Amino acid sequence: MQSSRRSQKILARYAILKNARAVADELNVSHNTVLRVVRAHADAPPARGPRPSITDAHRGFIKELITNSGGKIRADVVHEALLDRGFEGSQRTTRRIVATLKQEYRLSSSRRAHQPWVTAPGKWLQYDFGDGPVVDGKKTVLFVAWVAYSRFRVVFALRNRKMTTVLAALDRCFRAIGGVPDFVLTDNEKTVVVGRHASLPEFNPTMESFMSHYRVSIQVCAPADPATKGGVEYAVRLAKDDILPRDTNLVDAYETFGQLEAACQAFMDKINARPHRTTGLVPAEVLREVEAKHLGPLPVDTHPSVFGELRKVPANTPMITYQHAVYSVPEELMGRQVYITEQSSLGLPANRGHVVELPSG
Repeated sequence: MQSSRRSQKILARYAILKNARAVADELNVSHNTVLRVVRAHADAPPARGPRPSITDAHRGFIKELITNSGGKIRADVVHEALLDRGFEGSQRTTRRIVATLKQEYRLSSSRRAHQPWVTAPGKWLQYDFGDGPVVDGKKTVLFVAWVAYSRFRVVFALRNRKMTTVLAALDRCFRAIGGVPDFVLTDNEKTVVVGRHASLPEFNPTMESFMSHYRVSIQVCAPADPATKGGVEYAVRLAKDDILPRDTNLVDAYETFGQLEAACQAFMDKINARPHRTTGLVPAEVLREVEAKHLGPLPVDTHPSVFGELRKVPANTPMITYQHAVYSVPEELMGRQVYITEQSSLGLPANRGHVVELPSG
């Protein structure tokens, strides 16, 4: 007896060739075998469809209840609603149809049609973070920004994700691309969102003040929906694959933080100088020749939060306290206010007070 798979092949080829010997020669079987399979299929009774169910007349109503409840309504609640509509089936029947329709609802709601995001130049910038390598026994962070129109990527190495560090990275990012976009999109981190009211985000006052200073509108993704900023998500993955020491890229471990910063700069120079696989254009050229004209101007003064936390040095002691530790500062700063940062390598313009970098150890 021919297997079901072989029979299906015979029937499929016969439907095209309409000749038993031609099918037999192609599939290396007897032409009598081909004829037997074809005749058996012709004499077979038609496949029986699903039997009618007592729930068929109420299927649309049950679907509506499941959809309106977000797929959370209980089967016993559905059964009570069906009884009011004259349903005569058992609760077991209701549980079966509810389970089936809930599964269909979950499958349909999990499917998403992704389409290319086409934006005007100078409109959008997305940023995110990725885990950086361990340098000198301490974890680092990769700050990754993606300019939507030109596909220009910006990657900086950070020591942490504190508010002042993030704002300094954003300031340096704006200066790296030569201007300010209209909108910045990111995750719902505590440095950005402190809570939600009626599904609307309540922004961190410091971040809101920073974005207002640069005349940028801050936007956040829908909660638990990283696909909202898929452009920068992919950029983070590319940066980690290229920069982090792995067996797949033969990158050695970084001995100093400066080596990691140099690797980030090398990655930026490389990836922004080659044609993007979607647009076929070089991101650095598109940014310079097209998008830069549509970016907003940088403010004259840098926002104070970029420089770090404000401290006043005592008039008689060149020491400051930061996070339960005491640090020495130059004597000429006694009696003056200073901004404390753990990472002055972000290229901060010293146009507001004095910036004091704390030792990384």
